[in-house]
Amino acid sequence: MTEPFDRQWTGYLRPDGRKGVRNLVLVIYTVQCAAFVAHAIAAGEEDVQVIGFPGCYDNQYAIRLVLSLARHPNVGAVLSVGLGCEYTQPARIAEAVEKSGRPSASFFIQDAGGTRSSTEKGKAIVADLRDRIRAETPRVPMGFRDLTLGAECGGSDGTSGLAGNPAVGRLFDRVIDAGGTAICEEIVEMIGLRDVILGRAADDRARGELEAAYAKAERYCRDVRQYSVSPGNFAGGLTTIEEKSMGAFAKSGSRPIQGVIRVGEQPPWPGMWVMDSVPDEHFMQFGYTNPNDTEGIMDLISGGSQIVLFITGRGSVIGSPVAPLVKVTGNSRTYNRMIEDMDFDAGRVLAGEMTLDQCASELGAMVADIAEGMPSKPEALGHREYFVMYKHQDTPDLERGCRNAA
Repeated sequence: MTEPFDRQWTGYLRPDGRKGVRNLVLVIYTVQCAAFVAHAIAAGEEDVQVIGFPGCYDNQYAIRLVLSLARHPNVGAVLSVGLGCEYTQPARIAEAVEKSGRPSASFFIQDAGGTRSSTEKGKAIVADLRDRIRAETPRVPMGFRDLTLGAECGGSDGTSGLAGNPAVGRLFDRVIDAGGTAICEEIVEMIGLRDVILGRAADDRARGELEAAYAKAERYCRDVRQYSVSPGNFAGGLTTIEEKSMGAFAKSGSRPIQGVIRVGEQPPWPGMWVMDSVPDEHFMQFGYTNPNDTEGIMDLISGGSQIVLFITGRGSVIGSPVAPLVKVTGNSRTYNRMIEDMDFDAGRVLAGEMTLDQCASELGAMVADIAEGMPSKPEALGHREYFVMYKHQDTPDLERGCRNAA
């Protein structure tokens, strides 16, 4: 099998030096009241996608996440649309995007005349932005050293920890060896593995960050009286959170963990990183340890992941905006039953049809194909699910200018 990890393709160079595998116009709505118009603007438009924050109130975490997506390497331009009376201001988002070197625009629906006129106005703006980024975005050589890959679990079964996650973990090892970057989140799915996690720390600083993040996640699970294990996991053959954690952690591979980043933060240097998406303790409320798979995928994309691998033993039909989602399963029955939606069958390792290294090479070749422009199955089907969670984390509020000073 040809080694894929020295492959090169053509990417899109952004002003901050990062490279994208897509060249998208992103439509952002700043309140739920503007969601219909935002989706109407994007409907039928090539290379135009939508995200939004539904709340009519201030949430620093959500704004940080949205701005990270607006300045993602796969995004070339942004149109921000608001109703006109919400807290988050579309003009401030456009201003922040402009400062990143990307073209942007914004307007209020109340100023544009309503649904039809706003949709027409938005489509005209989108057409202009798309023409600009297609003509002006530099095309440059790109390889695995330029990639940040994210990994998320969802609908795990007994095969996930035996084949699906280890295949992605082996891929991550190879990507990191090539100079690239990988991110895992779901610290609540690492419960029971404290010593294993700390043993992977690259240095004392990383060990301290991992220990603090793990301890917070463990306290959070206790306080909300819930751990990240579900009836579907039990039906798939898993029995405890510790058993699920062992399988989930396998997707991080074996290379040293460089440290912990928060949602909306980019890894400061290449290597393996863990993302902390657990609310900080003085904001803690009773709720869910892991709201849904889409929320975690959006977190990973906010960290700069140009492609996200989603490992599911039981199967899934979701996709994601901004970054292509690649669905991997360790269960060949799931792959064959849901072949319309599943991208990669790692269950062949369990069947003895290939080694784990061969599986990682084949998966790496698929990642390279998708980075080169081939749509993943969720992309081809038009899946663009997104979920912006309202959480609270103590990080410097660098984006306060996007809020209404009033």
